[in-house]
Amino acid sequence: MSAPAAADAAPKPKGKKPLILGVVAVLLLAVAGAAWMLLGRGHADEEEAGATPPPAAHAKKGKEATPPVYLPLENMVVNLADAGGEKFAQVGVTLEVMDQKTSDQVKAHLPGIRSSVLMLVSQRTSEELLTRDGKEKLARDILREASAPLGYEVEEDEPPAQEGKPRKRPRPAAFNPIYRVLFSSFIIQ
Repeated sequence: MSAPAAADAAPKPKGKKPLILGVVAVLLLAVAGAAWMLLGRGHADEEEAGATPPPAAHAKKGKEATPPVYLPLENMVVNLADAGGEKFAQVGVTLEVMDQKTSDQVKAHLPGIRSSVLMLVSQRTSEELLTRDGKEKLARDILREASAPLGYEVEEDEPPAQEGKPRKRPRPAAFNPIYRVLFSSFIIQ
């Protein structure tokens, strides 16, 4: 009976060392994969997709990039152009601008910009504003109206190309210190 007991005891000692080495190897692979995803592949995807860097990265290449400056406008409530005039929208708009100087320039023209934004929203219908495309078009129109008092032009949207006619190639965008329009709230009733 002592011989079979000795045979059973022999295989037990080699079980923990390979298990520990396997766990350590898996952890190292997981850390390496995470680092590759965060550092290496993230930038490659942006380059492949042709994504442009955020506007703040364009500012002052010689110096450190400055953080973006946001200029919130007060929430606006406006009647929409729906039949019957019973629909209205509450819109909160925030402008992302190049720097504090631009923010101060925009603030000097804020009453006119707010009036233009109110006019733009009041020309839209609730159906149009409920779609993503409608909101994006409104944001482009607001950008154009906010840039005009500062002396900058934003090109209007091109109509879609007709059948058989090729679309014009887009021209490079001109410099504009107002980078984009963000909606902080958008309620339609």
